[in-house]
Amino acid sequence: SDDITPGQSCTKCQSCTKWIFPLNFITMPRLIKAIIFDWGGVLVEDPIPRMIEHFSKILQVEKEELVKALPECRPDFERGTISEEVFWKRMCRSLSIPDQSMNSLWSHSFKNAYKENREMFSLASSLRQNRYKIGLLSNTEVPAVEYFREKGYEVFDATVFSCVEGMRKPEKGIYDVALNKLGVQPEEAIFIDDKEANVKGAERAGINAILFRDPGQVKRELSAFMVKTVSS
Repeated sequence: SDDITPGQSCTKCQSCTKWIFPLNFITMPRLIKAIIFDWGGVLVEDPIPRMIEHFSKILQVEKEELVKALPECRPDFERGTISEEVFWKRMCRSLSIPDQSMNSLWSHSFKNAYKENREMFSLASSLRQNRYKIGLLSNTEVPAVEYFREKGYEVFDATVFSCVEGMRKPEKGIYDVALNKLGVQPEEAIFIDDKEANVKGAERAGINAILFRDPGQVKRELSAFMVKTVSS
């Protein structure tokens, strides 16, 4: 009946079909305040395939062999615990080829392979114009970070690189660093990455996450979080 006020216990009255719920029955979602982007594979095309092609030509090694060696040698390079020189010494040893002095090979190859996803950068700019904080969270190496800084991007409120922090996605600590730099709680952020393991890592840290496939899909999923993706 109409004389039942909101705030009563959830009940169904005898004379009508209305359900009356207490005011706190439904918990409203926390307002999204920050969007955190992965770099390679989201904001830029994944540079690794083109870099491997370049390495293959320079080192005279089959691409398949490089693909096998990278997962063993690259993690410490991404954590910043070894230099590029040490990285290449380990790679040469893994590939069973003579050591070569290649301190700038990663940097040179990265720059040549670098290709921005303009639609994703445009999305990040629109989100920032709509007053969302914009973060970058990337597993990457010192030469790549140096190139990032050369680019002078101004869209990011906070950047987090594995080689600076000494840890990598999907380790929980690096997501916490991103949240702290942005000044938001996990449930107030959305993380976008092209690797499922990193998306699941974000979710374990309490962050909303989107597995990147293409810009249109990302915009649709952001809209499902009530995020305004078009600038005013």
